[in-house]
Amino acid sequence: MNFITTEELLQKIDAGENLNIIDVRENEEVANGIIPGAKHIPLGQIETSLDQIDKNVPQYIVCKAGGRSAMACEMLEENGFSVTNIVGGMQEWEGELQF
Repeated sequence: MNFITTEELLQKIDAGENLNIIDVRENEEVANGIIPGAKHIPLGQIETSLDQIDKNVPQYIVCKAGGRSAMACEMLEENGFSVTNIVGGMQEWEGELQF
């Protein structure tokens, strides 16, 4: 599993990179803001949502602190996806939020 800090991710976004970000937090958590452009798929729905995730591009996975996103990364890797866990999660995110 690959890792990236929230600061490194923000630098990529600021540089204009087109990133595929999946937020695996619950609905109530996402209501408080999500990284702009991120796709919301709660952790409990990842396994049944594999057909909604592009296997041909790297995916960046975020949760509140990094634990659930690590579980999602493991599940996705087992299914052939290229994934990166966003270390520190949304509690360390200092970029813009989408509501």
